[in-house]
Formats: sequence, structure tokens, C-alpha cells
Amino acid sequence: MAEIVPVFIVGIVFFSLVSFVKILSDNKIRHKLIEKNLVDDNVKYLYSERFEYGVPSALKWGMVLIGVGLAFLIGQMVPSHLEEKVTIASLFILAGLGLVLYYFIAKKIGDRYSEKK
Repeated sequence: MAEIVPVFIVGIVFFSLVSFVKILSDNKIRHKLIEKNLVDDNVKYLYSERFEYGVPSALKWGMVLIGVGLAFLIGQMVPSHLEEKVTIASLFILAGLGLVLYYFIAKKIGDRYSEKK
């Protein structure tokens, strides 16, 4: 059994790498077809940038991770018999709050972008 584990690991890494390369090459081909106007408008909408006005997704994940970090910090400050419950509850609350705040920021930026057009 111990001899089979490295074979599985190599196989998983190989097929993951192949899948990743395939996804990247398909995406490049789609973008080139869209740039050369060789597809109809429905396909252009599916593969074009949804947020043309530039709301970075890194902002969303940064806000979520800040919420998660604050949740763990809050969990360390409460008494030990409540630590697990408070940490989990504050984790969901603060991560959700980060997503809600991101929504309002993205909407505000999107409204500004729409007004400029």
C-alpha cells in the first residue's frame, strides 16, 4: 500500500497540471475569437469582463480575510469555555459582513461607472 501512494500523488499532480494548462489555453482561444469578432454577441457577453469598471476581487477577499482574522482575535479574548462558540459565530458574522460591505462598495463604483457612460 505504501508503494502506491507516491504513484497516486504523481498522478494527481500530473492531471491537475494538464487540466490547468487546458483551461488556460481554452481561455486564451476564446479571448482571441472575441477580439477578432468571430463569435456572436451572446458568447461575447459570457466571456467578457463582468465588471468593466474595475472592482478588484482582491478587495472582496481582503475584506473577508480581515473579518476572519478579527473573528479569531475575538475568540482569543473570551473565556476559554466560550472560545469555540464565539469564534465560529464571529467568523460567520464578520466574513459575511465583509461580503456585504464589498457588495455596497462594488455597487457604488458600478453606479459611478454607469453615470460616466
